[in-house]
Amino acid sequence: MPFCIIRNDITKVTADAIVTTANPQARIGGGTDSAIHQAAGADALLAERRKLGDIPVGQAAATSAFGLRAKYIIHTVGPVWQGGIHGEEAALRSCYEQSLYLARKLGCEKCGVPADFHRRIQFPAR
Repeated sequence: MPFCIIRNDITKVTADAIVTTANPQARIGGGTDSAIHQAAGADALLAERRKLGDIPVGQAAATSAFGLRAKYIIHTVGPVWQGGIHGEEAALRSCYEQSLYLARKLGCEKCGVPADFHRRIQFPAR
């Protein structure tokens, strides 16, 4: 899969798949995840996401993209930041690897990943 950087709203990208950071349980998150759900059709997407069940940290799973210009949405769960000494880097790396592996397995040639994906590590509530 060639690498190309484009600047666009991820919900408007035409691709075989787009990647979103997801909660481990099926619920709509904030930021990019919320925008993707709204653009795709929140009720239908959430219903399909619920069928997947929980997704472990560092893993990825796919749903239909519904109203987006893509075939699939790849949901991946990032780590919760715990000072950087509890495997956060490896878990984040796994998010990228598993998302791209799944995209390839689904036959995707174009995959949109948000530019700030690496900043989506969850920080614990204070």
